[in-house]
Amino acid sequence: MECNGARIFVVDDHPAVRQGLALLLGADAHLVCGEAASKAEALQCLVAARPQLTLLDISLGEDNGLDLIGWLLQHEIRVLVYSMHEDIMAVEGSFRLGAQGYVSKREDSRVLLSGVREVLAGRRFISPRGAQVLAGRAIASSRADWLARLSERELQIMDMLGQGRSNAEIAKTLMISVRTVESYCTRIMEKLQLSGMKELRQQAILCRN
Repeated sequence: MECNGARIFVVDDHPAVRQGLALLLGADAHLVCGEAASKAEALQCLVAARPQLTLLDISLGEDNGLDLIGWLLQHEIRVLVYSMHEDIMAVEGSFRLGAQGYVSKREDSRVLLSGVREVLAGRRFISPRGAQVLAGRAIASSRADWLARLSERELQIMDMLGQGRSNAEIAKTLMISVRTVESYCTRIMEKLQLSGMKELRQQAILCRN
């Protein structure tokens, strides 16, 4: 499918946004073949409009734009979600429901145009802000998995390492020997599969952020 000259339908409840998108997409040789401000309005107009791609906002007044994704896919219409939402439920949920792309409204307009071209070409696309959300989720999940492997005492030591404390300072605070702190650090490194104290301290700092 050619990227340029595509028929695009816009679903957004803000008239100014729809007008701006029509100008932006028109300048990139696309045709906005229809627009809607609500789920009901979209369902009335989409079939006759015959779009190849729908730019879909999530917040449509009282409606959730994601509810349209299944219907659009059944009619072989590609979906690029274009939304202000930058939370994990919005980004992950869009792809889980079948959207081929996700672009935050806070991105530069060039990012949106790139997303349109990629989705029309049959490829998935996620804007930098959306990717950052997914990366944060992956890091949090990895962190939670790591921390679940540690005992309460090991977590205490990780926290203190993350504060930048030395082994001697940790030993004094916990009223144990430096050698015992070193033994705990060795066990933590084994559990988290870390190569040495430098990497352990780096991960301890990450776990505090």
